[in-house]
Amino acid sequence: MTSTAQPQTDRPDSAVIARQNDAFRKLACLGIPSEQPIQGRMHVTRSLMEAGDGFMAEAVKATGAFDTFEPENDPEGWHDFGAVEIRGETVFWKIDLYEAGSEFRYGAEAPDNPETTIRVLTIMMARDW
Repeated sequence: MTSTAQPQTDRPDSAVIARQNDAFRKLACLGIPSEQPIQGRMHVTRSLMEAGDGFMAEAVKATGAFDTFEPENDPEGWHDFGAVEIRGETVFWKIDLYEAGSEFRYGAEAPDNPETTIRVLTIMMARDW
């Protein structure tokens, strides 16, 4: 007897996560509203805040505009990490996905479901890593 059933997978849809992460990052950094509500918050490190002379604003804007995703910097295809150059300094940004209601203790069980996932975007100086 042969089966034509497709194997089931519990893997979340990378393309959906990438679209949601891009939409959240653009909302948080550039104020561009998303068609779909996406929960989250943005954090910046102390060293980025203390860089002075508009550096943090430039870093936030560059993070929102980032669109250079390659297999080397985006192996999962989630658009959840990037690096930008600001005045000769490297700035990293990272989006982490948490289960809603877990007080940021547990990773998202269904990261492609915006109703149950909260995003946290962290922007930091590369030297903070």
